[in-house]
Order: sequence, then C-alpha cells, then structure tokens
Amino acid sequence: MDSPPPWDVGEPQPAVRALVEAGGFGGRVLDVGCGYGENALLIAASGLHVTGVDRDDEGLRRAAQLSRERSLDGRTRFIRFDVRNLAELGAAFDTVLDSLVFHAFKGPACKEYVAGLRSVLRPGGRLHVLGYSDLHVGPPNPPHQVSRADLHEAFADGWTVDEIRETRCLSNLAPDGVTAWLASYTRNQTRNQEES
Repeated sequence: MDSPPPWDVGEPQPAVRALVEAGGFGGRVLDVGCGYGENALLIAASGLHVTGVDRDDEGLRRAAQLSRERSLDGRTRFIRFDVRNLAELGAAFDTVLDSLVFHAFKGPACKEYVAGLRSVLRPGGRLHVLGYSDLHVGPPNPPHQVSRADLHEAFADGWTVDEIRETRCLSNLAPDGVTAWLASYTRNQTRNQEES
C-alpha cells in the first residue's frame, strides 16, 4: 500500500483551527487544494458554506464521505478542479484558504496562480495562505519552502497584507511538525493592471 501524502494528517491544520476560532472565515469560503477535506469540514462545522477544489479523485471522494458522516453535506461541496485554472471556476468567494498549495508554485506559474486566487475572491475578501517556511530546521527537509520575501513579492500587487506570522504545519513525516508561514491578505478593490 502506498504511503499517505505528507499533508494527510487526519485532522485540520492547527493554524486553520486557530483562524476559525478567531473568526477568520466569513461568507462563502473556498478551500483551494482541499485534499481529504479536514480544513473545509472544520470551517463548515462553524456554520459556513465551503467549496473544496482538488484534482485528486480519491481525496474528493473521502472528503464527501466525511462530510456526509458528519452531517455537513448541506454546507459543503467538493469539486474536481485544477487549481492552476481558478479563473475558470466561475464563482466568487468571501474567504479563500490555501493550505500547502501556494508554496509549490515558482516564477511565472506563481504569478498566474496568485492571479487566479484574486479572480475568485471578491473585492474586500480575505485570503489565508499556509505554507512551509524557509526557517524550518530539519529533518525532514520539506519541499517548496518559501520566505517572507517570497510572500511579499507574490502578493505585492492588488493585496493588503493583514498579517504574516510564523506557525507550524502538521505532517505525517515530521512528528514535531514543520515550520510554516501563515499569511493573511485582503483583496484590494483595484490594482494598477486593472486601471491601465
């Protein structure tokens, strides 16, 4: 049997749980790269409607099953969708969660992905990004580490930084977790590219 992916930890990420408890999610919520749905289900359990998107069929089936088992299927929907094409999703959300997805994109692909995030978030909406930090001291040495400077560069145009703070991510490869960044942004009304 194949080993589970590192992000399959069987529970929501603690940083996401803290955001839920602090009221960091509101309105219609999109969970980008939802995996097995633990973060989405936690948010839905707080009373919100959540859409989870991912390319992994098995993950989506499991997320939908867990949603039914927890009587949350009235507040959740899980869609097979390539997160590299978010602009084609055809929906707008009040809050977007990116848990361990953003950090996998580099260069032009990162710019396109961030533009996609912006396209599905209404003006004034909030984005939360959780990703592996370059400050992590292994083992293990997680892939896709990003720096605070990487975050500032990626979200320099069209976003207001609400907070960037150090936290930890659960991983089934690291008993003590992985050092991570939790970055929260507000989507601005306009940006230079839209005004030109």
